[in-house]
Amino acid sequence: MTTAREAPDILSPEFAADPYSAYEAMFDGPSLIWHEAMNSYVIFRYDDVSRAFKEGVFTTDNYEWQLEPVHGKTILQLDGREHSVRRALVAPAFRGQELEQKFRPVIERNARELIDRFRNTGSADVVHDFARHFPINVIVDMLGLDRGDHERFQRWYTSIIAFLGNLSQDQDIIADGLRTRDELAEYMIPIIRERRNNLSDDLLSTLCAAEVDGTQMSDEDIKAFVSLLLAAGGETTDKALASIVSNLTAHPEQLRAVQRDRSLIPQAFAETLRYTPPVHMIMRQPAEDVELSGGVVPAGSTLTCLIGAANRDPERFSDPNTFDLFREDLPTNTAFTAAAQHLSFALGRHFCVGAMLARTEVEVGMNQLLDAMPDLRIADGHTVVEEGVFTRGPAAVPVRFTPN
Repeated sequence: MTTAREAPDILSPEFAADPYSAYEAMFDGPSLIWHEAMNSYVIFRYDDVSRAFKEGVFTTDNYEWQLEPVHGKTILQLDGREHSVRRALVAPAFRGQELEQKFRPVIERNARELIDRFRNTGSADVVHDFARHFPINVIVDMLGLDRGDHERFQRWYTSIIAFLGNLSQDQDIIADGLRTRDELAEYMIPIIRERRNNLSDDLLSTLCAAEVDGTQMSDEDIKAFVSLLLAAGGETTDKALASIVSNLTAHPEQLRAVQRDRSLIPQAFAETLRYTPPVHMIMRQPAEDVELSGGVVPAGSTLTCLIGAANRDPERFSDPNTFDLFREDLPTNTAFTAAAQHLSFALGRHFCVGAMLARTEVEVGMNQLLDAMPDLRIADGHTVVEEGVFTRGPAAVPVRFTPN
């Protein structure tokens, strides 16, 4: 078995600067890597990562140390009936009629308010002026919380994401994440208790009132879900929106196609999720010894699944290192369901419950950005640079446009 010394080192500055070259090199070597510093096995081939997401033997027990310290115990750690019941409690708010009728207007309002700040200026940074704020503001408003707390939630979101991506175990980041956990609990628990007694037409009330087979979510369950929603719901949409703009402006003919035909936005989103996913790695823990294509992963081991590499597996996708929203091996009709061909929302029982919310946010956000920026282009002299290892996206996307 290859070791981290022989394979691209996930914790190295070189990897952080360009993981895609490292992913490409991996496909020329063994399929299972042991990374000593992370104390983790690493897989990257599409079929192996897909199995790790779909098969029940690959548990989420690792979330007890990875996520629970900052979120509390979340739905991601549950299996069997307990997981099914909790998922059934929260899922209806993130799809179908509930999403379209109740929350699409919230999404549209938040996109418009952010864009109004730069609509007439002729310039903006898609990351700092829009994408970083948009999904968090939407979540706060969906929950029916004080809109004056948008910036507070933005700070908590940034702290939680830093904690989850802290592969080097920086003690200051850990301390800040734990402080955020306590602050969020102090803020949310009294609101949850009050909302139970005064239900309204918002997501928090829906979570408080939801019941399946006599089971309701506890105050702690709801608080943990809100914390998870900030991280998972914020990070995917935040980085995806910035990446879509970056990818399209780097391929002007595809940008023009989307400008002419807005129905292509979901295709551009799906291809962005494959080509430059917001989340590059997810961990699992096998309950028993499991044989994958490169060898056996022992029971109880940490298994790091490299989504960013699997989405570029040349045995699964043609010309995988090329951004092409018209590719035929990534059907859009399943790209936001548990039958997705890319792996950026995971698969199986832990497929992202907010996938359709993310799609709606991206459709609304991109449509409004393109309306406001009919001749959208990257600012002269700027090259878009991605940042991050666990999660990854453009550090800045400064654009210029002629105001309408």
